[in-house]
Amino acid sequence: MESCRLCPRQCGAERNKGKHGVCGVSSDIYVARAALHFWEEPCISGTKGSGAVFFSGCTLKCVFCQNYELSHGEYGKKVSVDRLSEIFLELEEKGANNINLVTPDHYIPLIREAMIKGRDKGLRIPYVINCSGYETRDLIRELDGLADIYLDDFKYMDSDKAARYSGAGDYPEHAKESLEEMVRQCPVPSFDENGIMQKGVIVRHLLMPGMVKNAKQVVDYVYDTYGDNVYLSLMHQFTPFERLDKYPEINRKVTHREYERLLDHAMTRGITNAFIQDGSVAKESFIPEWNGEGV
Repeated sequence: MESCRLCPRQCGAERNKGKHGVCGVSSDIYVARAALHFWEEPCISGTKGSGAVFFSGCTLKCVFCQNYELSHGEYGKKVSVDRLSEIFLELEEKGANNINLVTPDHYIPLIREAMIKGRDKGLRIPYVINCSGYETRDLIRELDGLADIYLDDFKYMDSDKAARYSGAGDYPEHAKESLEEMVRQCPVPSFDENGIMQKGVIVRHLLMPGMVKNAKQVVDYVYDTYGDNVYLSLMHQFTPFERLDKYPEINRKVTHREYERLLDHAMTRGITNAFIQDGSVAKESFIPEWNGEGV
């Protein structure tokens, strides 16, 4: 993290000297919550829960971010690499199906060390990399042989929308590049006897208001490129906040009709490996409390 070039922004921040990158954090690892999480896809959470570790900071700055407090700075508690590996083992002891690393992109060199230490200490459950889609291929390569499952956001195929809402007009090209590396590492999905994923890639897409065309383009790209080897998760949980007053075109919930149009398109394409959501999840009560639990 000296002259940091981890993410596509290539900001060059001296994060190892306490400076903050575009991600909003230095090289100190901040975790806001580490607990069983029951709101992921069924093959990730199951009935026992996913061992979700929520990191602060983010390489994207999405104006609609549900975890806004968390993504915009050093929020939560500072932990060492050793402590992080212990958290993994504690979550396994609580019955977690997996270790779900949420927004790890900007910490991956340090998280990688913790993942190795966890395995050395006897961790048996899968590692899930729950990432933004805005990564370089080289960064994802750092996880080769360690990552078991990629739970990957793919927000945009429209560069103009990516620039307006996430400040990243180059998002589509990097999302394609990083996804290719994820699938190279985990090409074939596998599940245990309870239907819990052990290996594979799931691509999430959050449908945004007025952006059905963009969503269809994401679905088409993923399916045309990888077929049913990559699971799709089509999300209906966009939640408007007061800070979206500056973006009136997306300052509302997605309509049922918009979501139905996306699902109809996916079914018309013949997609069978997909998760869908009920519109009732589009509310703030589904956002966890950042209370330092488990840290």
